[in-house]
Amino acid sequence: MAGTGGGTPHWAPGDQILWRYRDHAPGGKGRVHICRPVTVVEDTDDVLAVWMAPGTQCVRPVLADGRPLYQEPLATRYTAPRTTQRSQWFGTGVLKLARPGEPWSVWLFWERGWRFKNWYVNLEEPRARWSGGIDSTDHFLDISVEPDRSWSWLDEDEFAQAQRVGLIDDGQAGRVRAAGRAAVEVIAAWGRPFSDGWEAWRPDPRWPVPALPVDWDRTPAHMTS
Repeated sequence: MAGTGGGTPHWAPGDQILWRYRDHAPGGKGRVHICRPVTVVEDTDDVLAVWMAPGTQCVRPVLADGRPLYQEPLATRYTAPRTTQRSQWFGTGVLKLARPGEPWSVWLFWERGWRFKNWYVNLEEPRARWSGGIDSTDHFLDISVEPDRSWSWLDEDEFAQAQRVGLIDDGQAGRVRAAGRAAVEVIAAWGRPFSDGWEAWRPDPRWPVPALPVDWDRTPAHMTS
């Protein structure tokens, strides 16, 4: 891990870390239910950029019988028993960008042959850093941004259902909506990171695909924002 001259330690390009999400347990102490090993592209006071390579072994939530969550009707999707499952990330890789303190991260997707597909704004808790990676909690609501800079809301039905079953209360829902509006303002102004040219970025071919550690769900001893 590279230093910053007294600030929060930064990872060096090529370092392997975990990008994790915790579930919506009461009190903000949810269990890790999404874990993705990634390679650090850039880590500065301005942005953390990581690469999730094709073929990465991840952890995802599934229904207790092993079915994908989307196969459960929306009315019971967030109350049906769940477990976690190891799975492989198929298709092209994903570049994830997170600016400190922002309640969202921006993901870049490509088609095969590196044809840029779209940006994806994932509304989430500002990420907490620990020695092995970052933790956050997903806020259900997302935004898709097309190459022509047009945008649209995603998963509004899931966001509404999460409120109905009590995973998100009214106050938090308001904050998530406000965060979404703030992200839309950045999109409309074509601010960072959209204006930074990341679509032309390519991973170092020498980078190996990070392995999923046995203790992927361990609780860090210390976390920072």
